[in-house]
Amino acid sequence: MDKKNRYYQFCEKEETIPLFSQAWWLDSVCGDNWDACIVQNENEIIATMPYFIQKRHGLTLIIQPPLTQTLGPWIRSSDAKYSKILAKQKDIMQDLIEQLPKYHFFSQNWHYSQTNWLPFYWNGFQQTTRYTYVINDISNINAIWQNFSDNIRTDIKKAENRFKLVVRTDLPIEEFYILNKKVFDRQMKSMPYDFELVNRISKNGIARNQCKWFIAQDQDKQNHAGVMIIWDNNSAYYLMGGGDPVLRNSGATSLCMWEAIKFASTVTKRFDFEGSMIESIERFFRSFGAIQTPYFSISKTPSRLLRAYKALRMII
Repeated sequence: MDKKNRYYQFCEKEETIPLFSQAWWLDSVCGDNWDACIVQNENEIIATMPYFIQKRHGLTLIIQPPLTQTLGPWIRSSDAKYSKILAKQKDIMQDLIEQLPKYHFFSQNWHYSQTNWLPFYWNGFQQTTRYTYVINDISNINAIWQNFSDNIRTDIKKAENRFKLVVRTDLPIEEFYILNKKVFDRQMKSMPYDFELVNRISKNGIARNQCKWFIAQDQDKQNHAGVMIIWDNNSAYYLMGGGDPVLRNSGATSLCMWEAIKFASTVTKRFDFEGSMIESIERFFRSFGAIQTPYFSISKTPSRLLRAYKALRMII
């Protein structure tokens, strides 16, 4: 059995693998263009690292798939002494690195649970710290509500009382995609993904009971805003959202997010807003009382030609 098929089987029984590293998700966003590094101790898998491959202009790129917050290594937890854990991680990560195919550029965002990237540094990789925002315990909905900033609570009440919005979860995925596309249209940007990808994610997620979208609609059946989440046993993730710019002052996005968090509290343990380095989005996520949580973006460019091209772009 090849490594990819072993990884399929492993994902079905190992619940601690983060959602974006699970095989069904990778199938949804990568098609066949992914594989996985696997480290075993006798017959037990103790570490994995899936990766997405793209070919561009004759270059081999290992990069983040679309709509995928994190990838990176998963390493089985251990009760050993801390010094022994670090020593073991060094050996494991060296093994993972050596299993990667030849590439011209590597870039992965790691899940925030993986905090040791030193073995990658020793192999010539670089690191940039990024941030997500996480509500680590969503079991107490009343406490979460109290931790919202005043403007978020005001927006939610405005959406419900003044605009009489109702959040629906039975509308077709096409209606959510229209709202999502309006975000990019308003900024005069092209969509970074197509409807087929969003539809595939929704179908695969629904089949596993791991995907849901929330659309705020008024009494005239106008859709104001929408939010999509995915989840596993450990966390829910805000995947994407959208809204009608003409109706953007109704508080609909805050209402949808609140309904998504309430639902998530019935199926999992925490809520991850996926983070953003964009100041206005960061401020919005922070207003829900979420905790700023750092994660690593790991990269390497073995290609001298590509390094020179990137340096030139920075200069000009």
